[in-house]
Amino acid sequence: MASSAPKIAEEERFDAPEEVDRKAQILADRIRTSNHFIVFTGAGVSTSAGIPDFRGPDGVWTRRAQGRDGPSKGTSTLQAVPTPTHMALVELQNRGLLKHLVSQNCDGLHRRSGMLPSMLSELHGNSNLEYCKDCKTEYLRGTFAPSSSISPSPGQLLDGNHCTPNNFRAVAPYTKTVHDHRTRRKCALCSGPLLDSIINFHEPLPPLTLARAFAEAERADLCLVLGSSLTVTPANEIPETTGRRRCKNGGLAICNLQSTPLDSLVGRDLRVYATADDLMTRVMAKLGMAVPDFVLRRRVVVEERVAEGGKWEVAVLGLDGEKTPATFLRTVRLGYNRRVVREEPFVFAVQQRGGARVDVGTVLRFELEFMGHYGEPGLEIAFEVGEELDEMDVDAWLMLGVDGGRAG
Repeated sequence: MASSAPKIAEEERFDAPEEVDRKAQILADRIRTSNHFIVFTGAGVSTSAGIPDFRGPDGVWTRRAQGRDGPSKGTSTLQAVPTPTHMALVELQNRGLLKHLVSQNCDGLHRRSGMLPSMLSELHGNSNLEYCKDCKTEYLRGTFAPSSSISPSPGQLLDGNHCTPNNFRAVAPYTKTVHDHRTRRKCALCSGPLLDSIINFHEPLPPLTLARAFAEAERADLCLVLGSSLTVTPANEIPETTGRRRCKNGGLAICNLQSTPLDSLVGRDLRVYATADDLMTRVMAKLGMAVPDFVLRRRVVVEERVAEGGKWEVAVLGLDGEKTPATFLRTVRLGYNRRVVREEPFVFAVQQRGGARVDVGTVLRFELEFMGHYGEPGLEIAFEVGEELDEMDVDAWLMLGVDGGRAG
């Protein structure tokens, strides 16, 4: 990964609105007729969500080159709302037009917006994702203090798997070296060490993710670059792969406010100087598709099981998608005895005196308190004990406006 920029950033260019509209029509036509359309994104797709870019006039690396501190204002990645560009790409995925998305971003917004993990190659990792070194199980994490961008000190971290709301994050403390990715937690399945997924400077990209991205670029007859300066290797070689193979057929399109090293591979009609949101909202209109609102989905599973020693217990689990454990609950309260569990795992012993299972038909009510990054209200769910060991799957979802960042 490159961590440098000139002291004076290249001036940003903006095509006239009618020119952006004309190019949007050409791009929409190409998307409609493509056989294998992929997208490559950079920091520019998240700037309208309040997350700063790197090489723009006020970018992180630009300010560093000028001897200034990083941008003082910005939205936490845990509170940021996916942009119209993020949501347009989700709709293109759902319609079957977008075959794969390759991203240099580690803000996690693509996955949060609704992109399927199988459709997404996050080249530089995801700041909300950690994984087991041994069995590769993934865990999506959060923190109750999203306004802080500073990693906790070793003294703020707890041992083992205890994850209190104030210190639970998916990024390693990096106390000795930035190449030590251990988050000081263990896998719930095999007890292996958990590692963050961030790719720091001078580290190789994950080989399987990189190989998948190049394979998609080889298959693609159209690659759209959104919000990337294309100066970071080897990531920039991915759209270049499509561009060089399909140069005569308009296989590469670039939307970025500054020039890129791959501009020579793009025809004038597909080189757009505009924000990603401006272009993508126009493209979607040309395709006759609405850009969907962001829907915050919280999937909760209540699971009855027999623990070691034959004790009956009920666990409340947060999940992302089909099976990825996700940390978005702050506390869980069991209604009938008012017991509150304030850290993962949220497990309650549920049995009669003498160790017998509670009666069939017993209704257990759980009060859920969310981390609250989006102002989510509390939720009560009811679980009825059945004849057999049972599991209840609850999808809790909240509609959010793309400008708000709070539950509505």
